[in-house]
This record gives sequence, C-alpha cells and structure tokens, in this order.
Amino acid sequence: MELNPRIFREYDIRGIAGKDLDEETYERLGKAVAVMLRRHRKHNCVCIGRDGRLTSKAFANAAIDGLTACGVNVIDIGLVPTPLLYYALFTQKVDGGLMITASHNPQEYNGMKVAIGTSTIYGEEIQKLREIAEAGKFPAVKRPVTITRMDLASKYTNRITRDVKLKRKLKVVVDAGNGPGGVVAVPLYEKLGCEVIPLFCDVDGTFPNHHPDPTDPENLKDLIGAVKKHDADLGIAYDGDVDRIGVVDEQGGVIFGDQLLILFARSVLKEKPGATVISEVKGSRTLYEDIAKHGGKPIMWKTGHSLIKAAMKEYKAELAGEMSGHMFFKHRWYGFDDAIYAGARLLELLAAGRKTLSAHLADVPRMHSTPEIRIETTEERKFEIVQDAVRYFRDEQGLEVNTIDGLRIEWPDGWGLVRASNTSPVLVMRFEAETPERLKAIQKLVSDKVAELNK
Repeated sequence: MELNPRIFREYDIRGIAGKDLDEETYERLGKAVAVMLRRHRKHNCVCIGRDGRLTSKAFANAAIDGLTACGVNVIDIGLVPTPLLYYALFTQKVDGGLMITASHNPQEYNGMKVAIGTSTIYGEEIQKLREIAEAGKFPAVKRPVTITRMDLASKYTNRITRDVKLKRKLKVVVDAGNGPGGVVAVPLYEKLGCEVIPLFCDVDGTFPNHHPDPTDPENLKDLIGAVKKHDADLGIAYDGDVDRIGVVDEQGGVIFGDQLLILFARSVLKEKPGATVISEVKGSRTLYEDIAKHGGKPIMWKTGHSLIKAAMKEYKAELAGEMSGHMFFKHRWYGFDDAIYAGARLLELLAAGRKTLSAHLADVPRMHSTPEIRIETTEERKFEIVQDAVRYFRDEQGLEVNTIDGLRIEWPDGWGLVRASNTSPVLVMRFEAETPERLKAIQKLVSDKVAELNK
C-alpha cells in the first residue's frame, strides 16, 4: 500500500481526510504501530482517543481494527482532549497510545499522534512507522483480544483537584473553539471554585464560530469581548485538541506563550529554587532573563513539542513552554503539554493573591516584536539558506549567533531569528528589539539577506 509521504510530518501524521487519509489508511497505521510496539511491549495494550472532527470516530475505529488484528488489546477513551490520552500513558497499564486529531488544522484535515511508552514519537521514528506501514508485513494473530471502553475524565479531574487549590473565587471565560476542551475544563474549573462562562464549548467538528487556534489574535476576539462583558478575571482558550493554551487578561490583553511561561516559572521557582526551565528559540529575551533573575536555570531549545519533552527529560526540567502555547509541567504533574492543567495552574497562581493578571506582568520590560513571518521556499533549499545565513552573520560579520534551531542573531538591544520549518517548505522569522526603530532596522537587515539567499 502506497501512502502519501507528505502526511508523515516531523511530530505527527496529518493530511486531508478522504484524500490523504481514509479508514484503510488508519487500519494500516494501527497495524504498523502494533509492529513498532514489539520491542516495548509489556502490557500488550494500547490506549486510543479522538478529537471532535467529523471523521475522527470512524478513523479511530479503523485504527482499533488494525491494532486488534495484530493481537494488541485496546483501551478506548473516546472523545477526549489530547492531554487525557497523555494522562492515560502515565496512569494506565499500556505500552503506548494513539490520538486521532489534526489539532488546530481546518475541518477537512485529520491526523494521528503516536506514543510509544510515555513519549510521542517524532522525526526518524515517524518515518520508521511509514516504512512499516508501506511494507505491509504484519503478524497474523488469532488469540483473543479485548477492547475496553474507559471514561478517564473523572479520574483526570479528581487528580487535579486533589493537588490544585484556589485561595479565592475567580471568574473565568473558557473558549473551547468547539473542540473537546470545554467538556472537561468547565466542570473542572467549577470544581476548583471558579465561576465559569463557557464560550463555544459544544463539540462541533465544523468549527462554526472560529478556527481553533489561540495563537492567532483574530481567533481571540470573541474571548476578549466576553471577558470585558462579564468583567471576568481572565479568559482561557484552547486549540482543537487542547494541548495549547491561549490567555487574555482582565483588560482583554493577549498574554503570549513566553509571557505566560514567565508567570509559571516564577510560581514554580518559589517552590523549587534553582529549577531548570526550558523554552524555544522564538521566546523573548525577557523570558530567559526573568527565569535567571528569579534563580532558575533557563535553557533555549529547539521548537517542537516532542523535542521539548525530550529535552525536559535530558535536563530534568521542572517546566517548559513554547510561544505556541504548549505548556509542560513536570512540577506536580507528568511533563506533557496540557492546556487544561496549565489553565488550572494559572488560576491557582492568580487566586494566591489580589493582583490582577495584567499586574503580574507589569514589571516585565516592554519589548517590541513581530509575529512569526513565514517565507516560502523549497524543501531542498530551506536548510541550505539557514546554513548560508549562519556563515554570513556569524563567520563573515562576527555576530553572536545561536544555532540550536536555525540561527538566532543576538545584538545588545534585540535579536532576529531564521529557522527552517519542520513541517512545510518555509522559513520562519521573528524579531524583537527594545525600540520600534531598532526592531525595524534588525528586521530589514536580516530579511534583506534572507531574500538575497532565497533567490
């Protein structure tokens, strides 16, 4: 069976349902996962969950058919946020898990995240899965298997409410973007003692209200309006599979991922002085400076949730986060990206005192930055351009360049980033500086050189 190679991305499998992906594809992928598990199999069981997309239930059933055909038992946790699948990996006797989801992609997409043990696979492991699926050499097993239906939401909620405590009542608006996040988060936050105003918390795979991607401020307009209308303490938004969080403060201001990580880092460092905190190359310089200022050990790492999780294990980090809203708590949790749990921790730190959310960040130096800028190129050229840019800025110009992921060029009053996307034929750029004028100058300097190299 020939599969579209483009669906096998750096961190997961993703494509257009009915064109790149169908039930036969998922059955084949389920069988391939069963083969991959051979070396790791202890319980002979895999957990599977799915998001609210229109095709997800049928695709999940097809993947279950593939797993069981190869003699693997299945725990089906049904329609859930991705963090509940991750939670199952740490709390159930399973060898791995599958999450049928296309995260924040448009409604015509679907996909699959794959975990072996407690870790999601990426990079070469994703390509290995592709090779196994295409080869089609699967074991013929006749022994009986079991398919167990399990509701994990109550176990997950009880685990959080045993640990997270709020010292005062808060009013929070939750925008689930018609993904499955609201089904779990609204009752959880109410149980923690909050007044919760739900927004688009009914699951609808057509996403009728707005795209489920909280990194785009356009998708936060309804949340901002609701926070102001209800005089709420904050607003929380989720992406389509609830592993990324978006936050707005009581004034309707958007709190981006690096600012959010500053708040979490300060909170964690009070309990764990000297803890290691990881973020990625797109994060503000103020983030890394603030972690160090509060006694933490900041580490700048590669972009990508699977890469961040691997780095957390390597450096024994208590906390990590990305600009995209992936937040990872090892402190008091399990180390996976979980927007619902991150929201609970945010509510806890806000309720610990009387300060508003915006006031918590008032002492962070104001920087001027661009959003991500995406420059189209080719798969063949994107990495070459990055290497050419490193040679120019570091070797020829003698500038300070961090090459952990692309190149991040540092000046005393700002920085510029150029990196190759892991998932598409584009270069990603971002810039930050102390003044608008300096931001414009740095952006022009780097952009002009990249444009020259991209000819």
